[in-house]
Amino acid sequence: MNKISYNVQISRDSPREEAQKKRKSRANSYHRRDPLTSEEVAALTSACQTGKERLVVFTLLDTGLRLSEFCSLTREAVDWQAHRVTVVGKGGKKRVVPMTPRVRALLEAHFAVEDRISMSRRTVQEIIRRVARRAGIMRKVTPHILRHTFAVMSLRRGLSLPSLQRLLGHEHLVTTALYLNMSNEEAIREFLEKW
Repeated sequence: MNKISYNVQISRDSPREEAQKKRKSRANSYHRRDPLTSEEVAALTSACQTGKERLVVFTLLDTGLRLSEFCSLTREAVDWQAHRVTVVGKGGKKRVVPMTPRVRALLEAHFAVEDRISMSRRTVQEIIRRVARRAGIMRKVTPHILRHTFAVMSLRRGLSLPSLQRLLGHEHLVTTALYLNMSNEEAIREFLEKW
């Protein structure tokens, strides 16, 4: 007769406490997504081969838009004179995001023939995955990692936390402050540069 063994863990926590621990663990791992390094950003942007790839990668890197915000962009949302885009973020809240010259050129070319971005979320995710593989980036690269990279690059260039909060569409400054997770080496390098 075959014996079956089971590995059972018994917890002394209530089901409510267990659920809280799981949520906290997921939240901590969610916010530990590391942004791309400057070398990875250079490799990613160099690996773009088509206009569609450049549109996706450059726009997400240069604006910090959420995936859903990018996918729902329309020609009417772009203020060409002021070099900015109005997006509708979480909770239906509108915000204004500036366009870099390269993003403006890409959006201008795209919206010359299209009224909207016309890409599904999955298509955008696949484009980023494909370009990252081509760039030789071994770790997972997602639209949110590009948003995180935008935030960290903005802070390193001297953008204030409240300004970044507005650009990212965060309701609370604490949410924006999560992007400050620097490594010890980065903190030491910044201290030495500024001290």
